[in-house]
Amino acid sequence: MNKKKNYSLLAATVLVGSLALTSCSAGSGGTSPEGSAGNDSVTVALTGEPVNLDFTTTAGAAIPQALMSNVYEGLVEIDQEGKIQPLLAESWELSNGNKTYTFKLREGATFSNGEAFTADDVKFSIERVKSDAWVSSLKKKMEIVDSVEVLSDSEVAITLKQPSNAWLFDMGTLVGAMFDPSGVDELASTAIGTGPYEIEAWNRGQSIEFATRDDYWGEKPQVENVSLRYFADAVATTNALQSGDVDVVYNMQSPELLSSFESNDKFQVLEGTSNGEIILSMNNKKAPFDDNRVRQAVMYAIDRQAVVDTAWNGYGTVVGGPVPTTDPYYEDLNDIYPHDPEKAKALLKEAGAENLQITFKVPTRPYATAVSEIVVSQLADVGINAKIESSEFPAVWLDEVFTKHDYQMSVVLAVESRDVLAMFNNPDYYLGYDNSDIKDLAAKADASDEAGYVEGMKKVVRTIVDDAAADTLFIFPNIVVAKSDVTGIPANSVTEALDMTNIGWK
Repeated sequence: MNKKKNYSLLAATVLVGSLALTSCSAGSGGTSPEGSAGNDSVTVALTGEPVNLDFTTTAGAAIPQALMSNVYEGLVEIDQEGKIQPLLAESWELSNGNKTYTFKLREGATFSNGEAFTADDVKFSIERVKSDAWVSSLKKKMEIVDSVEVLSDSEVAITLKQPSNAWLFDMGTLVGAMFDPSGVDELASTAIGTGPYEIEAWNRGQSIEFATRDDYWGEKPQVENVSLRYFADAVATTNALQSGDVDVVYNMQSPELLSSFESNDKFQVLEGTSNGEIILSMNNKKAPFDDNRVRQAVMYAIDRQAVVDTAWNGYGTVVGGPVPTTDPYYEDLNDIYPHDPEKAKALLKEAGAENLQITFKVPTRPYATAVSEIVVSQLADVGINAKIESSEFPAVWLDEVFTKHDYQMSVVLAVESRDVLAMFNNPDYYLGYDNSDIKDLAAKADASDEAGYVEGMKKVVRTIVDDAAADTLFIFPNIVVAKSDVTGIPANSVTEALDMTNIGWK
């Protein structure tokens, strides 16, 4: 049973696929054969702990993975099929040349501190994203908003600067989270939202404990308590599952460990969709990658299918560009840069960049470690000698690479929904890509009709790939391993959020 009732949808739905970054979680509860705390709790194992609880000022997917859909909600949400569904807004209408959205808000919704959710909170939340209070680069998705007008406590009109194909979908992600004005002073340590859970305890370095809200406006979650437990690596999560200490390992980070679960009827293995891209990042503003011939050489040097087969046991999809197969403007771009070491060597010679010595900052994540080893080997074959420098994730990597742009090459799992423009249409983003060739194309596509949007975005993506702005190695799979009697696990990772409200027991 879905926790939300079915309400009429007055706008066209949009298909998408996405993935929630970080890793997965471990805990114990339920009615497993080994015995556990009962059917009123579930423990999920993850490997990437949030550094704090404030996704408005802190990058990375660990925070929204834990909090979105569970503590924070938006006017709309993205379901498991990637469609836009009503949430805090029960309906909406478009007018003014498709620039004004008038939302009718749900009656009776409250924040966990007891404050009523009203149109004033919508205005506050959207305007806050546009203010200096938000520093996350994702705030650019709200720049298209021209004004927010409170019509009544339960009705709000949001006018865009121009029609947008992307904006309503974005409102179902973390930039659309609704906040209470009195609950934003301590966001790093306190989360106050309209969602079905509130945080009962945060044990730094270990777990986040969630308890259901008795006054939640919607249907009650399947279990009373959920624990997200954080482990150092994937082996620790699977050991915890085998010992009965946790019930679910979500977004499993070591597919080579699956064999011990696939033939055991005490467990279930789910392989869902994801739009998380494994991005081989090249700093476009720092030598030698400020020369696009060097970046193109890297693209030709990497055998992406071999990376998937060697580093991730064949799990994952090779696409050739920074767009997952579930996005409406996806197309297979693998032919643009086929594996061609000789072409790579020729480009390096043309650029005067033979026998390169570079530093490869690799975050301490299982996928990054596995991928970096094969990438270094393939680069060496064309004369690029990459020295791996381990970077503790998330704190050090986010500070050095993402924030300070102090790197030459890196690799990371980018999981935000429809993030191609967030990554490449901002020259101040850590990739440092000069967006002058795509800025106008992207704006025209967003303001066009649906067909024009798809064709326009395909041109944008092709331009990015032609420029070799970054190498999308593969689309990350969403692998879940759980006890066989756990139900309601979201197999697909469609946004950053891990929605825990339907997880329960047979």
